[in-house]
Amino acid sequence: MKLALFTTLDAVLQHGTLAAAAKETNITPSAVSMQMKQLEQYLGQQLFDRSGLQVRPRQLAFDVAATMRQAMDQLEALRLRPTVTVEGTLRLGVIESMQAVLIPGTMRYLRDAHPNLRVMPARGRTAELTDAVKAGTLDAAVVAQPETGGSARLNWQDLTQRELLLIVPPDETRTSLAALFREYEWIRYARNTVTGRMAARYINTHVPDKHSTLELDGAQAIVAMVSAGLGISLVQLSDPSICLTYPVRVLRLAGAPTLQFSLVTRKSDADSRPLDALSQALNLVLAQRAKMADVHGMPLDMTVGRATR
Repeated sequence: MKLALFTTLDAVLQHGTLAAAAKETNITPSAVSMQMKQLEQYLGQQLFDRSGLQVRPRQLAFDVAATMRQAMDQLEALRLRPTVTVEGTLRLGVIESMQAVLIPGTMRYLRDAHPNLRVMPARGRTAELTDAVKAGTLDAAVVAQPETGGSARLNWQDLTQRELLLIVPPDETRTSLAALFREYEWIRYARNTVTGRMAARYINTHVPDKHSTLELDGAQAIVAMVSAGLGISLVQLSDPSICLTYPVRVLRLAGAPTLQFSLVTRKSDADSRPLDALSQALNLVLAQRAKMADVHGMPLDMTVGRATR
């Protein structure tokens, strides 16, 4: 007998209807009804009176819920005891732009703090990694959260934000957005990515007559092209150290879009100890990198305003 059935029963009693319980537990009303029938079969007694138009709980339903609520509270207390070892295997997807930023530090922290927890990293784009979490082939993924907020079927935990920045050749001195786009080819970030769509919308709004014939799907390749004087681009620099290898001039843009990176997991795994440990490690690594950035800093030029003719 799955414990989730008792959680659904508790939701039905608290919210009064199967439909309200379905909304609370993020399953369909028919699934709620099926779960309640499974409970009745297990107990050998009816929990609800179905003789009228409205399904009404019997006293037995309240008695079962009260008993299980106490038992589950005790189980939760045992789960939270600090002596429990975090162990197992986590399949973690990370989009390419965040792999160098997150994977080494996260795995080092987890190896030291939770030696029995194994992390298996995978790479991919936001859409495919998110679908893999939904399908259960990944336990979690670090992705660029869609501007719409992402699928309501999943949990989205904010990790960090990155402002999109304009990068131009290192010797370029102009700051006019319109002048820069008249002079240089626009190297577009792949349009089937969250970053690419954000960048394209900004450029199309502020430089509406500009079109691109070059499109790349990696920040490092784009920075290298710009460093060589082959164009300019609007990108997010998750790992600013790229600019040490390929020098560019970095300009802030007025009203530039901001990319939200999030840890996405399934709602059914909300109480997972391994995922809690992973979340803690990711946030620790990002906090350490933010502190280093405050100390060393990435040189940014003046803010560039709206395009002018």
